[in-house]
Amino acid sequence: MNVEAKPSLGDGGETQATPDSARSQATPTRARRNAVTLRDVAKLAEVDTSTASRALRKSTRNLVRADTVERVLAVAAELGYRVNPVAKGLREQRTMTVGMILPDLSNPLFPPIVRGIEDGLREAGYALILANTDRNPAREQDLLGVLLARQVDGLILATAELDYPLLDEIVDLLPVVLVNRTTEEFVVSSVAADDHQGIGQALRHLVDLGHTRIAHVAGSLNFSTGSRRYQEYLGWMQRFGLKVDSSLVVFSKGLTQAQGEEACQELLSRDTKATAILAGSDLIALGCYDALRSKGLRIPEDVSVVGYNGIRFCNAFSPPLTSVHIPKYDIGLRAAALILEGINKPGSPAGAVLLPTTLQVRSSTKALIRKRSE
Repeated sequence: MNVEAKPSLGDGGETQATPDSARSQATPTRARRNAVTLRDVAKLAEVDTSTASRALRKSTRNLVRADTVERVLAVAAELGYRVNPVAKGLREQRTMTVGMILPDLSNPLFPPIVRGIEDGLREAGYALILANTDRNPAREQDLLGVLLARQVDGLILATAELDYPLLDEIVDLLPVVLVNRTTEEFVVSSVAADDHQGIGQALRHLVDLGHTRIAHVAGSLNFSTGSRRYQEYLGWMQRFGLKVDSSLVVFSKGLTQAQGEEACQELLSRDTKATAILAGSDLIALGCYDALRSKGLRIPEDVSVVGYNGIRFCNAFSPPLTSVHIPKYDIGLRAAALILEGINKPGSPAGAVLLPTTLQVRSSTKALIRKRSE
């Protein structure tokens, strides 16, 4: 399978039909291009094959003189040389593939993360195999078995829950990296956003606007993101000197718009007098929009709303959603780097990476105007 020829998520690639006459003329050109070897590159660059190999690999490029690297790369580009990942894998007893298990591919949070992983792996000649569970535990177990049967060299998981027995089955089998998830039970690498920073940015923004009754429509406590953001909400509310009572917090059963609406409906039934809502994700925030409007409440005139993740559709919300932006593409790149390190350096220590967040202020929040009687 020619992975490079398939457009990545979001790259807008198009596939055009080739007339038979043009195809017959194009085939020999492709054959000649594919036949270019490392020895051809080395000969034209006037270096030995070992030097050419080191110059072409990012991990060993520093061992070669800069002018030689430049010359080898120029020749490789001219000849159309590309490392054959299958041959490389056979030499190193690798499949040159990494598996990734996703909970819901339709969630707009994941495509930019996947793109970052793909780009990071492609640099090293690896291909990514995606598996979507639709949050079905039985299906996830089956997909894990399929990926292990394909002998993937590493596994990236975006599905890990706080109680996640599958990790116990695989941590000793192959390198594993958690993405947008963390765990304290297993020693495994992970990449996520800095939720301490992100929740602090969101609450500081609302406090600066004069809000004190700030509710939290949290994600599920089954996931590290929901649990961690809830704990950070409690900590930052206390730091800002704001009272938190149980009526201000409600937990969504999941991460969909419908589940966010259901959770917000429960919040509104409590008559908390909340003037602002911090949602556990942008999709939960969108559900809050639906619930608030069903009660005749305006955003942000009656209730300000802040989301979390900064998905690409935040500007399309009505009104556009103020949200904590997490660096999704960079999370993917770092996940790729960690899984490659685990593959290339077995036994290397696990690393937990937290990447900085930014608050993107839009039209769903406004300064609180208090009534004179208050």
